Amino acid sequence: MFPVNRLRRLRKNENIRRLVRENHLLVDDLIYPIFIEDGKDIKKEIPSMPGIFRWSLDRVNEELDEVANLGIPAVLLFGIPSHKDEVGSDTWSEEGIIQRAIRHIKKHYPNLYIITDVCFCEYTSHGHCGVLHDHDVDNDLTLENTKKQVVSHAKAGADMVAPSGMMDGVVKTIREALDEAGYKHIPIMAYSAKYASSYYGPFREAADSAPAFGDRRTYQMDPANRREALREVAIDIEEGADIVMVKPALSYLDIIRDLRNTFNVPIAAYNVSGEYSMIKAAGKLGWIDEKKVMLETLISMKRAGADIIITYFAKEVAKILKNEK
Repeated sequence: MFPVNRLRRLRKNENIRRLVRENHLLVDDLIYPIFIEDGKDIKKEIPSMPGIFRWSLDRVNEELDEVANLGIPAVLLFGIPSHKDEVGSDTWSEEGIIQRAIRHIKKHYPNLYIITDVCFCEYTSHGHCGVLHDHDVDNDLTLENTKKQVVSHAKAGADMVAPSGMMDGVVKTIREALDEAGYKHIPIMAYSAKYASSYYGPFREAADSAPAFGDRRTYQMDPANRREALREVAIDIEEGADIVMVKPALSYLDIIRDLRNTFNVPIAAYNVSGEYSMIKAAGKLGWIDEKKVMLETLISMKRAGADIIITYFAKEVAKILKNEK
């Protein structure tokens, strides 16, 4: 009871605040997404994502040198191919852009952990996440192509695969395909609770992945649903997911907390492109303190229960943490 209990005593100065701080943002928490484009001499800034670029393989070391020097442990690769078709066949080609990128990174940065996004939207002529039938994605036909995609990633040297298409049964399909091909050691980070969100707009510009018609609400989750996320995650864990993900993160912190309270597995939060771009835009206009809002946003994800944060801010955060040491 006041005046005996004075909680401000533990807020008196920065040293005591550090001692009692409950959550910490570490460089070990971070995964940095990188866009690899087929072609040469490409360093193309994404207009809606200041500071984020599309890179060709002959220039991507400029980015990877910085990532490695900052101690960021992992990258998540997205490919922009020169050829697109109805089924996204570049995704399983041995000479596909991601397969070549994996081999390149493994050769030059053997200690960098490579995670590959497993989907089709960047590679299909229609921009949807699989094989179309009657103007909708056919779940089971898409799974057949997913098998080929993940095995080709593993063969190229990927350390982890991350299916993002929200196809039913995708984790089971991938686990069986990897195991049968001799890649039992490769973990799966499932985009288990991926919502049909408006926060993905800048990413679709970055990856040339906007759907040519319609939207993705028949396979991505309804933003109004909470309990459904628990079902999705439970199924993915049962099918063999090693890490589960919530995407987007900021507007779905309640989902992260629900998962943390329910499941004893690592949880990843994807701090998506729209979340990044809003902070960048408001910071540029002087409406917010960009650095402080960035850090507050990311620590909110840790506080909600995330173990891993996939974020375009990874390099900026790593620099701040490095300077604080």
